[in-house]
Amino acid sequence: MSLKIAAEVYPKSPTERVEEPLVAVREYDEERHKVAVEKLERLCEVGQRGKPTLVTDLMGDPICRIRHFQLHVMLVAEYGEEGEVVGVIRGCVKTVTRGNSVYVKLAYLLGLRVSPRHRRFGIGTKLVQHLEEWCKQKGAKYAYMATDCTNEPSINLFTKKCGYSKFRTLSILVQPVHAHYKPISSSVAVLHLPPLLAVPMYNHIFANSEFYPKDIELILSNKLNLGTFMAIPRKYMSKCDPKRGILPPSFAMLSVWNTKEVFKLQVKGVSTLAHACCVGTRLLDEWMPWLRIPSFPDIFRPFGIYFLYGLHMEGKCGTHLMKCLCAFVHNMAREDGGCGAIVAEMGQRDPVRDSVPHWSKFSWAEDMWCIKNLEDIPKKCGPSHCFPSRSSSPVIFVDPRDF
Repeated sequence: MSLKIAAEVYPKSPTERVEEPLVAVREYDEERHKVAVEKLERLCEVGQRGKPTLVTDLMGDPICRIRHFQLHVMLVAEYGEEGEVVGVIRGCVKTVTRGNSVYVKLAYLLGLRVSPRHRRFGIGTKLVQHLEEWCKQKGAKYAYMATDCTNEPSINLFTKKCGYSKFRTLSILVQPVHAHYKPISSSVAVLHLPPLLAVPMYNHIFANSEFYPKDIELILSNKLNLGTFMAIPRKYMSKCDPKRGILPPSFAMLSVWNTKEVFKLQVKGVSTLAHACCVGTRLLDEWMPWLRIPSFPDIFRPFGIYFLYGLHMEGKCGTHLMKCLCAFVHNMAREDGGCGAIVAEMGQRDPVRDSVPHWSKFSWAEDMWCIKNLEDIPKKCGPSHCFPSRSSSPVIFVDPRDF
């Protein structure tokens, strides 16, 4: 499929304006577009001169970030007769809760990139519009995107040109992986829950949350999922039986998603002094682990992350148990030499948020989610971007496939 769009061309005469079809939007073809898309991704991630840059390196096919959704697509924008790839966008469609156990089909738009030399020609807008049409054909009622609150060009594109509205603001919490193990209290036991047990528990816990995916079983059974874990007071071990739904008065649980097979990150452009300080803390931590120095991981080489999702805790010991679970995952990541950080994304009012260890300098508090109603609704019906019902829960379930 393709879509011709018009780019404005300005000749020497300031009063003369002509339009010429220059760009076609097409579905991604691996053999034809893979090399060009990879080049475009690298080109768009070059940061400001003299400032650190976080570079994302997709592993394998550029479509790998959305491959784990049953309904997904990637579109490219080709320029000129030679078909130069100047833009790309990805999207998927899934069924999620909108609150109060009500499900709706929702599209997620991500990975919009436009070549710096071809910006301000409306290419990004047309990519979004064409992807929205594909999502509507797949039954999506709403579409949403996420970006850092400081990314004004992206926010302006979606809110001012594409009709999206600011919807939720989440926090991304990042905990570096140190050289030493984190201690776990001997009074705490960590259980590994198979998907057969984790699915019904999650269905019950997150029934009233927003964005909880209906295909949670596929997520928990995915090869990238490293497991679902529950921390309980050890004194309740003999009385706890998750198979029969018998749980202790206090527990915490979460699942771990391994992004290493999808993408790796790398920080470039730091000063020599900053690089030396970071290396120094890690060397001291390795040589004298008893000092428990909060060392800085080696983020100057490609590294993967573990993403925590499905975080939940109950009871008066819930905070302590959640911290023990996070320490357990940290120790898992430490044994995995290629993992540099543990990441969780949570709503501002999520009760678990303050129990997740993180470094404030690594984390950022405002990940902006914007949403749009893809159906044609008369203005008298009210704001078309809002979910028809609002959740009574402050919890937003972040799908690990979105990250």
